[in-house]
Amino acid sequence: MEITTNQIKALRAQTGVSVMQCRKALTEAGGDAEKALLLLKKRGAEAAAKKSGRTLGAGAVASYIHPGATVGALVLLSSETDFVSRNPEFQVLARDIAMHVAAMNPEKDALLDQPFIKTPDETIRALLERAVQKFGERIEVADFTRFAV
Repeated sequence: MEITTNQIKALRAQTGVSVMQCRKALTEAGGDAEKALLLLKKRGAEAAAKKSGRTLGAGAVASYIHPGATVGALVLLSSETDFVSRNPEFQVLARDIAMHVAAMNPEKDALLDQPFIKTPDETIRALLERAVQKFGERIEVADFTRFAV
């Protein structure tokens, strides 16, 4: 089966990974977008595992203050280089995790396995694995704090 540009474009919009990774996943899945998505998720987890020993030398602190200013959170999202940590998509990821922390008040050891507040079918760990696959670097929530009145 021939893979179309529209199929690649749709999968890339859904995952954010490179065109070549999308094409390869679609080819291996025989053009089935759902199977290709599962392949990319599996590869994201494998990529994260391979990069787990790398040193984190950069990152970004993100904050979220809930309307009404009674709940807020700070998150330190670490990466290997400042090139990645300055990326606007990395900044959005850090802010989204801060919003999740403010809303869910997770324990330190439970954060990664919680369903993400914006997309409950995906965990924080899966979000980070997808980011590792996209940016090609190890990414980790180094610390977080929640404040409430």
